[in-house]
Formats: sequence, C-alpha cells, structure tokens
Amino acid sequence: MIDRISDHTLNETPRILSIAGTDPTGGAGIQADLKSIAANGGYGMAVVSALVAQNTLGVRSVHIPPVAFLRQQLSAVSDDVTIDAVKIGMLADLDVINEVRSWLDVCRPPIVVLDPVMVATSGDRLLDPSAEQALRDLIPLVDLVTPNVPELAVLLAEPPAADWAEAVAQGRRLSARAGVTVLVKGGHFDDTDCPDALVNTQGLLAHSVVEFTAPRIITKNTHGTGCSLSSAMATVQARTGDWAQSLAEVKDWLQDALTYADDLEVGRGNGPIHHFHRLFSEASAASAVPADPAPFSSTLWRDVELIRLQIFDLPFITDLSSGALAEEDFSYYLAQDALYLATYARVLAHASELAPTVSAQRFLADSAARCRDVESELHRSWLRQQPDPDEAGPVTTGYVDHLLATSEAGNYAVLLAALLPCFWLYSDVGDRLHAEFLSRTEEEAHPYAAWLETYSDEEFAAATRQAIALTDDVAATVSESECAAMRQAFTTSARFELDFFDAPRQLVKA
Repeated sequence: MIDRISDHTLNETPRILSIAGTDPTGGAGIQADLKSIAANGGYGMAVVSALVAQNTLGVRSVHIPPVAFLRQQLSAVSDDVTIDAVKIGMLADLDVINEVRSWLDVCRPPIVVLDPVMVATSGDRLLDPSAEQALRDLIPLVDLVTPNVPELAVLLAEPPAADWAEAVAQGRRLSARAGVTVLVKGGHFDDTDCPDALVNTQGLLAHSVVEFTAPRIITKNTHGTGCSLSSAMATVQARTGDWAQSLAEVKDWLQDALTYADDLEVGRGNGPIHHFHRLFSEASAASAVPADPAPFSSTLWRDVELIRLQIFDLPFITDLSSGALAEEDFSYYLAQDALYLATYARVLAHASELAPTVSAQRFLADSAARCRDVESELHRSWLRQQPDPDEAGPVTTGYVDHLLATSEAGNYAVLLAALLPCFWLYSDVGDRLHAEFLSRTEEEAHPYAAWLETYSDEEFAAATRQAIALTDDVAATVSESECAAMRQAFTTSARFELDFFDAPRQLVKA
C-alpha cells in the first residue's frame, strides 16, 4: 500500500502534471485536465501521450508520438519543476505504458492518480491484451485509480457490474489485489442518485468504503467527466492530504459543472461540462447590485430538496400521517430510533466539547441531554409493552457509523452539519404531519399523536432554529473546502434520514 503523501508538504497552489491524450474541442483529455486543475486551485502542466482527432460526436483517429519524445517531455518537466501530483490518462499502447512506468520509478511523485482509459463510450476495448495487462501492472504504483464501471470490470477480467452494490464489491476486490485506493463511480447506472465511493481494504481510509451521493444531473453534456474528476482529485488531494475530504470537495464542484453544462452549447453531440461555472457566476455576482448573501443553511436545504420530496412520498410517512401505519412498523421504527439516539446523544456531547463558544457548548450539551431523557422516554413509553429493541439494522448501523466517523475526525463545522438533519428534517416532518393531525376531529384520535406532538412542539422547533443558526455561524468562519465538506456531511445524513423512514418498509420486503 502506497502512502507517500504522509511525507509530502501540502501546497496551497499545487503543481499538477497531466499525462494524457488531447481533445481539439477542449472537453476531454489534457485540455479538460488543465481546466479542471485550474478550477480546483492548482497550477496545471501537461505531457502529451497521444494526439487525438475527436469532437463531441466521437473519435476519428489517434496518433501516438514516439516514446522517446514522450520521455523528453516528462524529463523536461520533472528536471525543472517540483511536481505535487500526477494525473495519468490515456496511455495508448504497451510502449507508452512502459515509458510512463519507467519515469514513475525514477521520479516518484508524491501523489499519482490513474484514470485507466480502456473502454470507449461505444463499449469497444481501446487497448490490446498486452497493453491491458501492462496497465493492470501499473496500478500498484499509483495512489488512486478511477475506472468507470466497464473499465473496473476489465481491470478485474470480470463482467461489468449490474448495479451499484456489485460495483463497490468489485472495487473491494481491485483494492485488495493491487493495494490501491479505488474510486468507484456510479455514473453508468440509471438510478435517481449518482453515488461515488472511495474503497481501500488496507486501512488507509476511516472505513473500507466511504460513499458520497448526490442527485443525478440530467444532461447529455458529460464529455470529459472522467478526465475532469481524476485531475480534480489529484489537485485537491495535493491541498488537503485527505482522500475523503478531497472527494467531498470535488464531487460538489463537479455537481455544479454538470448542472450548468448545457449553458456552454459546445458541439452537436455530447458536450463538455462547465469547468468554470463558479468563476463565471462569481464574476457576474460581483458586477451585480450588492445584496445580502443567503445564509449557508439555505444552500444545505436546496442540496437536499429531492430527498425532502422523497421523504413525504414514502409509504411510512403517508401512513403515519393518516394513522393507518401498522403498529409493528412503527414499533420497529421506534426501536431502531432508540438505538440510534443513544449514539446521537454521544456525538452531540462530543460536538459540545469541540464547540468554540460557551453558548454553543451549552446548547449541544442540552440537546444531548434531551436525547437521553425526553425523547428516549417517548420511546420507552411506546416500547414498554413491546419486545426489547432489535439489534441495529443496516440503515441504523450505516447512519451511526457515519456520525461516529465524522465525530472522530474532530472537525466541529463538519460534525455540526452532519448532526443538523436529525433536527431539521424531523422538525419539517413533524410540522407537516402535525398540521394534518390537528385537522382531525376529537373522535378520530390519532394512534401516534405523542410522536407527532414531540417533533412539532415549539421547544423542538426552537432547538432546530438554534442548530441552523450555529451551522450558519460556523460556516462563515471556515474555508471553502470545509464548507464543501459540511455540505457533503449534511447531504449524507439527510440520505440516511430518508432511508431510516423507509427502513420498516424495506424490512417487510425482506
């Protein structure tokens, strides 16, 4: 397992070398890499491994320069410039792969990210068998490999994964086999969300699988997404030294680049992503009439808009609202919630220890006590006639592990964002369901009135407002990368909240 970055000095403006092919239309290859590096705060350099005649409609031809000239390019850069990270893209044949490997053996850059360009969009294999094997043999020399689903299958000599779970399992096998961190990408699947996961089986990460999820952006303009993602990871990792933090920041940037890709109107086929949307939007905002900026929490709330809509469509929520929810389903939910709240209270207490002000410390400590006392009593009252709570289900375990990992990382701002959905989403659900509860007549007593009243009362609403205010306060004091990590932590917790409400239904299905 390679861990060269532990001895490497992080750089505010890292010097990143891309070794890749070209794209005359600027959407993929080296041209995309240089944009991605610049957009993420790095200084980009480029060595051409292949000259590609392509556009948004497809590849027309490939010319491979002599490998002696490739080595001259590599040496010209490394003899003069300190390289903080290298991104490797298209290596078109066996000789090119061997030359790059030889240079890596001599140069030993502190961070190496490999985007294994092996399968065309059409599904055609791009390398002959000997070159494919040479690329597999190169993987143990790199720190991060970023294959798409078909490429992951080729690296393992297996059929392509049929779903996300199978893709992650393949990532585990590749990590174990090559001793490398694998970025498993979910872009090839058709799910509503688009997950990505860092996988490392050698203990380099807090967990063997660290997953990040965002809503899928519906656009045909995704040309060069893999190139841009891998070069952005190399850049941000050279600044942060933390793969999980780097992916959180990069995924947030890439989400914006995809969201606004259609604005570019480049080409008649699959156009490029908008690498510099944030730069352009900031310039536009700077020239506009000054206005009070929206609080950071409004960004968090927009980030999870789809999740919030999905929550209110869940059978568990609709049946809870009407009072038709089966008692066994509600009992299972409360039993799991009781198990979850025990850990949530501990994490709140740890957040109180990290909090920078006395008022924040007191609020978080009081919230931890409320979890242990007021809310837990509600669970105990309901479950008194029920069997002891079951052991934690997979959703409960995943949510708890996420909070514990965030807590152990010790970043107060990110931890606060991870804790916030348990306030905010519960308050939102409680308010909406309580309004329907109040519309019922006295003869229509609601079987779950106590739960609805607990999560819609003014005390809980006030606590939610204070948790939101604390999050806005701390977001104003931290770096852009920490804000990105806060957004990712909040969204991850919100996704777990959605899954938590859906867990009873999933149990019935099982």
